[in-house]
Amino acid sequence: MNGRNEEKTPAENHGGGEDIKPPENKKWRFNSPFVQVSLMGFVCFCCPGMFNALSGMGGGGQVDPTAANNANTAVYTAFTVFGLLGGAFYNVLGPRLTLAAGCSTYVLYAGSFLYYNHHHHQAFAIVAGALLGCGAGLLWAGEGAVMTSYPPPHRKGTYIALFWSIFNLGGVIGGLIPFILNYHRSSAASVNDSTYIAFMCFMFAGVLLSFGILPATSVIRNDGSRCSAVKYSRPSTEAAAVLRLFLDRKMLLIVPAAWASNFFYSYQFNNVNGILFNLRTRGFNNVFYWGAQMAGSVAIGYVMDFSFKSRRARGFAGISLVAVIGTIIWAGGLANQHGYSLDNLPEKKLDFKDSGIEFAGPFVLYMSYGLLDAMYQSMVYWLIGALADDSQTLSRYSGFYKGVQSAGAAVAWQVDTRKVPLMSQLIVNWSLTTVSYPLLVLLVHFYVKNDNDDDSNDKV
Repeated sequence: MNGRNEEKTPAENHGGGEDIKPPENKKWRFNSPFVQVSLMGFVCFCCPGMFNALSGMGGGGQVDPTAANNANTAVYTAFTVFGLLGGAFYNVLGPRLTLAAGCSTYVLYAGSFLYYNHHHHQAFAIVAGALLGCGAGLLWAGEGAVMTSYPPPHRKGTYIALFWSIFNLGGVIGGLIPFILNYHRSSAASVNDSTYIAFMCFMFAGVLLSFGILPATSVIRNDGSRCSAVKYSRPSTEAAAVLRLFLDRKMLLIVPAAWASNFFYSYQFNNVNGILFNLRTRGFNNVFYWGAQMAGSVAIGYVMDFSFKSRRARGFAGISLVAVIGTIIWAGGLANQHGYSLDNLPEKKLDFKDSGIEFAGPFVLYMSYGLLDAMYQSMVYWLIGALADDSQTLSRYSGFYKGVQSAGAAVAWQVDTRKVPLMSQLIVNWSLTTVSYPLLVLLVHFYVKNDNDDDSNDKV
């Protein structure tokens, strides 16, 4: 099924690979899972982290969100295809070429908004968005394979939290960039050129960092075991394996969660941060939105790794916690949404310095949305990582997840472009996440095995 030949080794109980003598200086070795997952975090800090900060400004930092909405539709439409095929590219090209190619498209995308700042032509932004969608599919397939297969099986939640914290630090720094560079422009509608140039510099650094990611066979865990040795398959073999995922019951149970997990971004970025706050405050808010993501990923990572001895019990606990917190936060969003609509916009945008107590409620809500996003996605990544332990299979699973996720996001950005009522957007977002929870419970019950189980979790 995986299109590969893999030998059984004495290290199977450690997650596959060949047993060797435990290395010295365990944590800080360049070929250790800790360093490699951290480096992967910094790659994503520079590229999708900065992209998230740019998107979080609402309208890509422009007064009219139409160009950014259309560019994001192009991003996620292309990402839908390349998210599914990204695992095939990763398995053929290896991590370095796959990640470097993906990262380079982020630089072009930020440059297209620098161009738009002067010429206001959408075509370049839309084409750059489509290319970014292709590149993002490559990057996230590689990221998923690294993040879920390099760590020891019993500490995947911890490593996911490590990655997610570093990655979202990019959103924090990316939020500071427009905040600082536009601080004295409290009445400005669009960010200045320096903001886009700073984003491009960070993104190019991500391209360079991607060359430090090692293939799975070169990564040695602290117990001396290597990650799963993969013999790369032909693209046709990989394409057939990806298509078979649409018949895999495990993946079908993940589809609603994948669809929901980026669907809410257009609502939160454009219709909460973009509508309620002025330009400099949007940057200020994003520092805390992405900072809350760091806290959320650490919290859910602890629950998923340490709350109970049984892996299944930890899965059930994580899903239950996210469901409860998600319900509370979306209920707060419902209360906030009653205060304005597209036909009844706020007369004055909120400012973090001048608006006083009026600023506090919407600010805390927006920050809470960031907390929930990280907890939700980290939970799903933990579940995906619990379904297998070799990088080839997990790169396909991650690619499938990101592909479906991107299809949902492409639809969501066009929903916003067509001015669907804000209350309807909120209710749909809340409903999508709520529907996913019982399906994820079924996934854990039937397909996640406990650490001491001998039964295969690959049954379908």
